[in-house]
Parts: sequence; C-alpha cells; structure tokens
Amino acid sequence: MQNITVALDAMGGDFGPRVTVPAAVQALSHFPELKVVLLGDQTAITTQLSILGCKPDTRLSIEHCDRVISNSEKPSLALRNSNGTSMGSAIDAVAQGKADACVSGGNTGALMALSRFRLKLLPGIERPALISALPTISGNKTWMLDLGANVSSDADSLFQFAVMGSALAEQYLQRPPRVAILNIGAEEIKGNDLVKRCAEMLSSTQSVNFVGYIEGNQLLHDAADVVVCDGFVGNVCLKACEGTAQLFIDKLKSSMISSSIKGWIARKLFSGLFNELKTLNPDQYNGASLLGLRGIVIKSHGSADVEAVTNAIGEALHEVKRQVPSRISDRLEAVLLERHY
Repeated sequence: MQNITVALDAMGGDFGPRVTVPAAVQALSHFPELKVVLLGDQTAITTQLSILGCKPDTRLSIEHCDRVISNSEKPSLALRNSNGTSMGSAIDAVAQGKADACVSGGNTGALMALSRFRLKLLPGIERPALISALPTISGNKTWMLDLGANVSSDADSLFQFAVMGSALAEQYLQRPPRVAILNIGAEEIKGNDLVKRCAEMLSSTQSVNFVGYIEGNQLLHDAADVVVCDGFVGNVCLKACEGTAQLFIDKLKSSMISSSIKGWIARKLFSGLFNELKTLNPDQYNGASLLGLRGIVIKSHGSADVEAVTNAIGEALHEVKRQVPSRISDRLEAVLLERHY
C-alpha cells in the first residue's frame, strides 16, 4: 500500500486547530495509507490532540510555525512574508518532496500566489484555476472552474481551464467528460467575445468533448461533466448554489424538529427526503483543487467544519492516487500538439 503524506495548514480557516486537528485524526481513521503533517502553533495543536486523547506518532506529526497569514493579508504581502507561516510551510513541504499534497482553509489569494511561486505552473498553463464538484439531480457530479482563483480571464485561459478540468474529471469518470461553457444562453449567438472565442477553440479540439453552452439553471441538472467560466462568475455561482442548498436543508430541518402537529406530519412525510437533501450539503463537496500547478494544493472553505476538512483531505488523497498534475500535463501536451498541426 502506497503511503501518502498530506501537509495540513492547521491554522487555516475560521476555526484553526479546533477544526483542523480533529479533521486530521478523523481522516487518519478513514484512510490507512494516509500520513498527516500538521503545520502551525505546536502548543495549540498539542492542546487539541490532548482533548482528543491523541498524540503525535508515525502517521501524525507536528511542524511548528510561528506565524499565520491572515485572511485580510494581500497576496503580494503574503509572498514577501511567507517564511515561517503555516500556509507557506505547507506548500514548501510539497515543493521539497516532504509531502504529496497540501490542504489549507486560509487566504485564497495568498494560497494561489504562494503555490504559483513555489510550486510553479505546468508547461502551457498561464494561470491556475480552482475546481470543485457540484452535486446534480441525477446523483452524478459536475466539476466547475474557475471558482475564484482569477477574477477575470481571457479566452486562452478559459481554454486551458477546459483542458485541465477535462483531464481531472476523466480520472473519476473513466470516460471523456462532456465539457461546456457557462453562458447567458445556449444559442451560439449568445455571450460575449470571450466565451465565443473559447467555444471556437474548443470546437476545433478533438481531444476535448465540447458540448456547447449551458445556462446557470442547468448547472445541477447533469447537462455537462465540466463547466468552464471565469473566476468571478464561478465564485458567485458556487456561493449561490451552496446558499440555496443550505436554505432547503435548514428549512426542512426546522419543520421536522418542530413539536407542533405540523412538525409531526413533516417528520412522517419528509424524513426520507431530508436524508436525500443532506447529499446536497456543501460540506460533502469541500475541497477545491488548484489546478495547473506542478503539485497538488487543495483549498478548503474557511468556514468548514470537521467533516468538511476531512473531505478536503480525502480529495487531496484521491488526486495523489490519480496523479492529477501529470495527467493534466499529458493532456495539455496532446492538445498543443493537435493545435500545432
């Protein structure tokens, strides 16, 4: 069995070690091949381990870091002052071969800037992109990118996002993924010059299974396996989907726990539906991958709970097993060769 080491930014996210440390312990119980390095304040980490009745061992180690990159810190400042921080040290662990992947719930801009600077981009990639899976009505997943690594992108970048997303999704689906561009309409005449130019490029690329445009109301209807957009649009869409899903779950839960006759009826009628709706919980899909790097970096939600961070660690593990960076590199090489000829 292959041992896989994940460097976890223990100070990242809104709750720091109170969430990241229990998540590391839980992940270790789920994945026997996993090793975790906790990077952050040793005292805070050790305190949380003591509460859990755990201590460092051959699978769980601590690397002390004096400083933390705050959520409000600008990426340029984070780059200059990253030495000794939990996030910078986690990325360094991957760059130096001490870890196979890193996970952080910290400052997204800083994470992207540090990852790009220390891990470098794959050949042919101009910008990294954040990608994550969304649930669909059929029970399948749709991968969407970019989710906020880049506020704006040109047509070439969107094309690269499509190639990277296709390569990632294929490792899960074991078939050529259907790739679509998010647009204001499905007709070819709709959209701005950016998406039209990207659509032309994808249409002429045989190694990408491009199926055209989709609209926002089709995102969760299994209309495509990979949906491409710029980071501004993607982030807004993602947050809207997450908020809507959480609203349905919370409303139904509120009705079911009521002591009134309406609550009793709701429990009788909708208990099965509630269990199905729980599969829409955003925490189950926590862990956006920063694609385009020469290493694996997973961004966790800042507000993620223990279960969600555990899922992010699991995503890192899966990407290491599937050798995602090398798969993307191979796909890019094939696409560039195809376009050259």
